[in-house]
Amino acid sequence: MATDEEIKNEFKRSGFILVEEDEILKRCVTLCINYSLKPSDLVSSWELYHLNRQLLDQTVKKDDMDGFVLHLQNEQKESIMRVEEAGLHLYSNRDVDMLLDGVQEDTEEIVTTPTNKSQRLHPDPFDSISRSRDYGYSTGKSVGHVTPFGSRIEKFVVKFNVGNVAAHAENGNNNDVENSEDDIIKRVQTSQRCSLKFNGSGPEPGCRFMYDRTEDRFSALEYRIVRHADAFAASGLYEEQVDPAVASQRSIFAVGMICCDGEGHLNDKSILLQSSAERTSGQRVPVDLKRLDQFSIFPGQVVGIEGQNPSGHYLTASKLLDSVPLTRTVDVDLPPAKRQILDQEVLVPAEESCQKSEVSFIIASGPFTTSDNLLFEPLNELLAYAKRKPPQLLVLLGPFVDSEHPEIKKGAVDATFNEIFQVEVLRKLQDYVEFMGSEVRVVLVPSIRDANHDFIFPQPPFDIHIPDLEHQMTSLSNPGTFEANQVKVSCCTVDVLKQLSGEEMSKNPSGVPTDRMSRLASHLLRQRSFYPLYPPPESLPYDSSLAPKALQISSIPDILLLPSDMRYFVKILSLGEEEDAAKCVCVNPGRLAKGEGAGTFVELTYKGGPESMHASIISI
Repeated sequence: MATDEEIKNEFKRSGFILVEEDEILKRCVTLCINYSLKPSDLVSSWELYHLNRQLLDQTVKKDDMDGFVLHLQNEQKESIMRVEEAGLHLYSNRDVDMLLDGVQEDTEEIVTTPTNKSQRLHPDPFDSISRSRDYGYSTGKSVGHVTPFGSRIEKFVVKFNVGNVAAHAENGNNNDVENSEDDIIKRVQTSQRCSLKFNGSGPEPGCRFMYDRTEDRFSALEYRIVRHADAFAASGLYEEQVDPAVASQRSIFAVGMICCDGEGHLNDKSILLQSSAERTSGQRVPVDLKRLDQFSIFPGQVVGIEGQNPSGHYLTASKLLDSVPLTRTVDVDLPPAKRQILDQEVLVPAEESCQKSEVSFIIASGPFTTSDNLLFEPLNELLAYAKRKPPQLLVLLGPFVDSEHPEIKKGAVDATFNEIFQVEVLRKLQDYVEFMGSEVRVVLVPSIRDANHDFIFPQPPFDIHIPDLEHQMTSLSNPGTFEANQVKVSCCTVDVLKQLSGEEMSKNPSGVPTDRMSRLASHLLRQRSFYPLYPPPESLPYDSSLAPKALQISSIPDILLLPSDMRYFVKILSLGEEEDAAKCVCVNPGRLAKGEGAGTFVELTYKGGPESMHASIISI
């Protein structure tokens, strides 16, 4: 019989700390007795549970024990199933297709078998288990297997709210799950269909990529430096720009790109400034930022620096400008005639030519299935929630068929990646749109982790052509921008926040609180780029021939979607002076599925401006 001391020593040997020691040990002894486990077997099962749940700290908490018990139960069930299912064949969708195409051997008990897609009845929209049984792509588990996601206790829990949304999140449309049959008979309709306009600056499906040359890479960097230099000059707020590598006894103003003197991370001794090769020497000069009380820099950032370089070998900065003048409507790259027209529109006082109206979103980011199967249960639950509380616009951010999924990486699926995408994603979205009517719209944004799509960044949209639904289901490039009821929304599915977090070097006055996530997200707007970091990591398939136009942010969006592995948030970013500050709502919805467990999504209502915006981050 296992004792408290034996279990405690096993956890200690594996590097785990027991938070509430007495209660946890007492429960672990009970588990060893009930499941006939040795202390070493129990701790091994905990290590597997710890890895699958992607828990960060090496502690064992009382709150995690309920989930651990379910994990042990599932292990016991799987061991029994492996014995019982020896010699049995697990049917897949291909087996079903062959049976439907062939002659049935026994048809006496079969009443009807609809084979036409138009004859399919809508199943219960709130029963994700029944929907997930259609296609279980060779996960090696029984179709009736109860997954950790399906056995979770808390569902659709509001993590936090921004704005006065408590009553909105609680009441919704007053459609309870218990009344799902009435919802099928009497379908819930959204108040009004939103307008949708896409900005076509990204690559198109079937575009030519990965043919960028050294010249393209140089031109992309030079293009960014020159654009920023022109924006600084056009503002009229700064001195004439000079070459930072030329010795000068007076204070100078130079524009260039932050670089690292080596392959490691930035530090006080490795900061370089590379100026434009077209307008200056293009040389790199070391920069000293010790005189500055506050700054935030990273490789690839284009900045303006005021300082002195008396020797020509070292630029000592007295002021660093990491933001170029950026407005909501005027783009410095537009032709002069077009720019003049827009300037006239800006001067119109309160009455804008295009009044922003209210628009409601549900925003979710992949993966859309848990790591232990390909049943896409989180996606089913999300669509069930969207049917009960329908938004005007459902925005789904990739990955959809995640190349990092264990089953995908092992090649243990009996269908192509495109077949999985068509059946598990598009077909379910098609059912959702047909069920809800013409008022709802769906936007899909791909990810470089999508196994069924082009592995390139910037990334073209999915090539989706569904008859009669093309106006309701559309795909956007990655990154991309669209307007819904004149509300401008930009999004990028590359985890730029996480990558910036690893490369950023910052300094802040002591005692002054800072919001690091807001600062990281603001870098994109300040740099006018969806991906300002350079050089990119080796894992990012960056194409310099497509980047200059596709990654450019010409004007501040109303909403910026940046899905990330970092903690979910909804924040209001402010750029510029207090009175004339331009504001943008930045959203990281988190991941809909996290390991074997549930993730989060965002429900957002935008009413003309960030001040009247309502948002809730909800656990699926």
